[in-house]
Order: sequence, then structure tokens, then C-alpha cells
Amino acid sequence: MAIDPRFSVLVDGYTFFESPRWHDNRLWLSDFYTHQVIRVDLTGQVEKVADVAQQPSGMGWLPDGRLLVVSMLDRKVLRQESDGRLVVHADLSAIAGGHANDMVVDAQGRAYVGNFGFDLMGGGTPQTASLARVDPDGTIHNAATGLYFPNGAMITPDGRTLIVGETMGNRISAFDIRDDGSLGPRRDWATWGPLPPLTDTPTVLGALTAAPDGATLDAEGAVWFADAVGHRVVRMAPGGEILETISTGEQGAFACTLGGPDGHTLFICVAPDFHEHARQAAREAAIWTTRVGVPGAGRP
Repeated sequence: MAIDPRFSVLVDGYTFFESPRWHDNRLWLSDFYTHQVIRVDLTGQVEKVADVAQQPSGMGWLPDGRLLVVSMLDRKVLRQESDGRLVVHADLSAIAGGHANDMVVDAQGRAYVGNFGFDLMGGGTPQTASLARVDPDGTIHNAATGLYFPNGAMITPDGRTLIVGETMGNRISAFDIRDDGSLGPRRDWATWGPLPPLTDTPTVLGALTAAPDGATLDAEGAVWFADAVGHRVVRMAPGGEILETISTGEQGAFACTLGGPDGHTLFICVAPDFHEHARQAAREAAIWTTRVGVPGAGRP
């Protein structure tokens, strides 16, 4: 498949990439339907990090370097020990109303974890979701409620603000992070349309001007997000001004991050769509890269 000459292909032939993270000079990725966490160097050399039987998603690291990874279907956060074993770090089933999903981990090792809120792949009725906070010892807290598919979680470089894309909410939200890790009230970071009626998924998707999926912060305080309904990545300023848009053409864009040695490489997770049965049966997911003017900042 020919791609826009602005992009290079770093790796392809996978099912559905999510949660890209630049860490230890590698790009770390979750591939949903091969149930793998992998890491890739800039030459495209792939190394498998872990097998996550219940589907991996968001990733982060504890202060001592151990990996945390979301296990989507059983709504858990797993921790990789120094010998490579995965153990249960936290069980989110009391908070998560759907598949556990994206996650960001702060400098203290506190993880903020989103979930779908409902059975998206099974055709369930859309519902708002709660955001979980998992402390370094695995203690679980309900950190925020009433979110429209919380996704693309980020923490500002000073560690004081959590920014969360709401894929089904026409908005990005922000929360102050208190000293104990609890969150202040939700406020708009940016909005671009009304909250959709939670009637059925096609109606919700049809009401979205943009659907922020995986996202990343840059050093000017802007957010790059993959628009899950727009076949594009968007650089947005606080308040909602679109600063830059890069089309991914016929491919959908579902997550992105900034990294590389100088932080100026934008890594984009692309696939034809996000439909579970189609992605399970194919190997059409890829990572595209392009260069941007402002480097990454904050977490992840």
C-alpha cells in the first residue's frame, strides 16, 4: 500500500496497535489481538516484552522501572516483575464499566486508568465511565465519574494536571492532581461540540466532530491526538484551536505519541478501522512516523 510521502513505516503486519510509549530509546506498543506488548527500535527491530492473554492496552512504569500494563478484558492492571513474570497489580472490575483501556502513570507510580464504560464491541448502550486511580501499592480509588469514554490520558511536565480525552464527548477534560493523587473537579481543556445523546453507538459517533483517542503532550502545552473518526491526527491548543492537522488518508488513526532521540518524531498507530472482528482476522496495523516542530513533554 502506498502512503503519503510525509510518512515512513516503522513496523507493520500487526492487528491493532494502541498505547504507544517512547521509553528507554524504544517505542513500546500494545497489539490487541496478538495479545503482545512489543518494543521497536528506530530501525524497525521488534522485541516481544510480554504476552497479555486478556488483551493489552495502556502502559506506564513504576519509579523502580517495572512495567505496568492494562489487561483489557478482565479489567486489571498487571505488573511485570524483574524476572519477566506478569502479576496482578490491581483489579478494576469494581470501577470499570467496560473494557479497561488507556492509562498514564505519574512520577510517584500512581496510575490513572480509563475504561469504555459499556460493551462497545458487543453493541451495548453507551454509558459514561469512571476513571480509576491505582496507587503504587495497588490500592484502587474512583478518581472521577461521568466521563464520555475516557482515553488518551496525559500528565503535564509539572505533574500537577491530568488531561483526558473523551472519545465520545466532543471534548478534552483536565483535572488538578492533588498531593495525595486525588483529582479536583473536571474542567474543560477544550470543547468542540455538545455532549452526544447516549442512545446507541452509531448515533454517538455521528454526533462527533472529532473523537480523541490516544494522545500526547508537547513542550508548548498543545495536545496531539488521533481522531478515531477523522482519519487524521490533530494538534490542538488549550481552548480548542486546531494548530495543525495531518491526514492519514484511507487509514484510520487511533493513537499517537512523540519520541525519538530529540522528541520530534510523531509515531501514529494506523489501521483500516477499529472493529474487533475485522482486526482480529487481518494483519493491517502499522506505525507511521513523521517529523514535527515541537518535541514531546510530560507523560506518557
